[in-house]
Amino acid sequence: MSFLDNLENNLKALESREEGFDSGAARRDTERSRQRAAAPWAERLKNGEFSKRLMQEATRAGFALRTKVNMAWIGTTLRLDARGQRLELQPAPDGVMAVLYRDGAETARRPVDLDGAPGNLLRDWMATVADRKRQDEEAAAAAAVAEED
Repeated sequence: MSFLDNLENNLKALESREEGFDSGAARRDTERSRQRAAAPWAERLKNGEFSKRLMQEATRAGFALRTKVNMAWIGTTLRLDARGQRLELQPAPDGVMAVLYRDGAETARRPVDLDGAPGNLLRDWMATVADRKRQDEEAAAAAAVAEED
């Protein structure tokens, strides 16, 4: 490869890197402005009564099902996990969204009223957890029967 070919390749690489940098900067600016718009909702979610009641009721419902409900704040998102089922409360510029996942795949997304009670949201999510528990118990029973044979 000649010196000129090498120089041309280096210049092309630098140009493409700069183009990627520009699009990355625009993406970061968009994400930053989205986070700023969602900040009041994030603050309300993190420090409000809704989250506290949701976590208390989730703990009680998990205890009734004999299932551990794991809760964590990941940035501004509140995540509840139990038996492969996940409920995330994600602040957005226009409010808080409840996102339900089953085995890592999103199954539903709906807005949350932070002034209301978390009962309906929790009831829907815990129904999926109870369904998963039933499936797990049936699979364990079938495996136990298969081992006896």
